[in-house]
Amino acid sequence: MAELADRLADGEVSTEHAVLAAHRTDEAYLVPSGWPLCAVYAHSTADVVETMRWATEHRIPVVPRGAGTGLAGGALAEDGAVVLSLERMTAVRELSVDDRLAVVEPGVITADLARAADGHGLMYPVDPGSAARSTLGGNLATNAGGFRCFKYGVTRESVLGLEVVLADGRVITTGHRTTKGVSGYDLTSLFVGSEGTLGVITGATLRLRSKAVGPRATVAAYFPDAAAAARAPLALARDGLTPSFLELIDEVTLRALHAWQPLDLPGDGVALLLAEFDGVDADRAAAETGRLCGKLNAVATQVTTDEAESERLLDIRRHALGALERMGRTMVEDFVVPRSRLGDMLVEIRRIAARHDVLIATVAHAGDANLHPTLLFDRTEPEIPARVWSAADDMFRTALRLGGTLTGEHGIGTLKRRWLRDELGDDGTGVHQTIKSALDPLGIMNPGKVL
Repeated sequence: MAELADRLADGEVSTEHAVLAAHRTDEAYLVPSGWPLCAVYAHSTADVVETMRWATEHRIPVVPRGAGTGLAGGALAEDGAVVLSLERMTAVRELSVDDRLAVVEPGVITADLARAADGHGLMYPVDPGSAARSTLGGNLATNAGGFRCFKYGVTRESVLGLEVVLADGRVITTGHRTTKGVSGYDLTSLFVGSEGTLGVITGATLRLRSKAVGPRATVAAYFPDAAAAARAPLALARDGLTPSFLELIDEVTLRALHAWQPLDLPGDGVALLLAEFDGVDADRAAAETGRLCGKLNAVATQVTTDEAESERLLDIRRHALGALERMGRTMVEDFVVPRSRLGDMLVEIRRIAARHDVLIATVAHAGDANLHPTLLFDRTEPEIPARVWSAADDMFRTALRLGGTLTGEHGIGTLKRRWLRDELGDDGTGVHQTIKSALDPLGIMNPGKVL
């Protein structure tokens, strides 16, 4: 470790117990993690290069991490590993208005880039729930989505190119900074979502967009249950209405929110669909959405263009997890089904909850049918109870049976490894392992994650 510290240009090595304790896990706190050998705080790409060269020479595993906000256990340390923290690589190297792009380091907080772009009349559209805390490196590693993904896509749609340090310390650049570019294989997409298992992302060229013109408009529609609310996204799509934000909050979650901070609800046991529109015709689209929800038997509908009221409504969704965490320990899941099967999946979740005697509260990015069921259990439980694992197993297998996928934005990490082969198949898993072996022949890059 003294040798490693000497080789770093600006970075630091720490073996302090408190530092290692803070860096050995992420927000998948119920999954066991090991004790790392040390933590490295990289300040530059050169620090990452030297760390990976040293790790290759000594056959030491490396776990890259950002802010540690991941929910799938993708940044869990193992015994004897180096935790490579990128949180101090915080430079926005370039922000070009003419080219509509930003070149950033991985430690930049997502919301900070959004504010920087906003100051130039642009927007960075990726808006995960953890945007105020999560880093862009973590977003890239998991291909994060968030509230605006229905209209603007997940992280991958905003990435033009990357700077990546490979396991042996070589540095490659992928992609381009032009509006078009198809030279060679799409290595950019390969590394986005790879969860630190193929290389360390030390820089990214990200696509920015023009800010929407005009005030936003928000719709809150209350339905008898979540399955009834799930009919609305398909109806919106058929009518050509594309909200920037389309979120579904089921009855269990809404009760938890109401218990925490009383809401003005049109009855007990309702589910809520929230839609936000931006652009010049936002008010027209919102009014049409309100009428459409009424035709779909919403019990109450509110449409507003008032900025403060819009924020109040959208905060209902943003505070959902916090309200649920007040009820007990939480296991937050993430999977996607075809949009046409969203209602079916919500019905199945209720059946699974009853079958396993587990309280399950669900929110969803309804536009792309990305569900986040939260399984709740008693705080006194020392680990995830067997019945909770069984309920999760039923949910994932049901999602796959309905034509879905195991994760839309949280990643596989350690929590979902057991189900990945079910989705990929034996041959698909083999291809993944071949790619992993080619780029990381010693198996030192974030071992134990994904595969």
